Amino acid sequence: MITTTAITGMIEALRLMAWLSPAYPVGGFAYSHGLEWAVEAGIVADEAGLSEWLGDVLERGSGRNDLILAAHAHAAAGEGAVLEAVNDLALAMAPSRELHLETSQQGRSFLDATLAAWPCPALDAVAQALPGPVALPVAVGAAASAHGMARGPVLAAYGLAFVQAIVSAALRVAPIGQAAGTRVVAALAPRVVALAEAVEPLGLDALGSATLMVDLGSFRHETQYSRIFRS
Repeated sequence: MITTTAITGMIEALRLMAWLSPAYPVGGFAYSHGLEWAVEAGIVADEAGLSEWLGDVLERGSGRNDLILAAHAHAAAGEGAVLEAVNDLALAMAPSRELHLETSQQGRSFLDATLAAWPCPALDAVAQALPGPVALPVAVGAAASAHGMARGPVLAAYGLAFVQAIVSAALRVAPIGQAAGTRVVAALAPRVVALAEAVEPLGLDALGSATLMVDLGSFRHETQYSRIFRS
């Protein structure tokens, strides 16, 4: 017999897969998180370059910060003022106009889509606390908490989706094929799990990054002559 706990676990897993799927209507396909500039500048030109660049973004840049913010949004989902403060910090940390748009547009779209498809009173309260721009990790963390989903798996799934989104952009803008992109995702998956476990207990004072090239590249992408992505 399948126990209630097992059924609940499967429902949560399927919900996470749906929320973080490329098909979820958040517009993630329009963003490259600065990768398009890195390709234009010749920094990412092959599989090895993508793996190194993306590993740094994940572990030393916005990937790590997003997981910390998602964890705190998960913990604060039932406290409107605290959740609002976490969201304000997340938005303020975006280093460029494009990266601010990337997280706020996707976050708002995620929360609106989730409210429409998976409504519940706790998620209504989250939406009331966040009526304006919402950072994507805050939206995902708070929505998961509102539905009673465990924090650890949510962080790991978010981290993998972060990696997959940038690899998807690489397939469209860099000289990298699908097989290479799949190898990059496979190689980074264990590092995603380790990162999710490491950051879950951290406080907001642990936020910070060391990926200045990504930040500067984002500024340059704003005036790049030819581009297909919004960031």
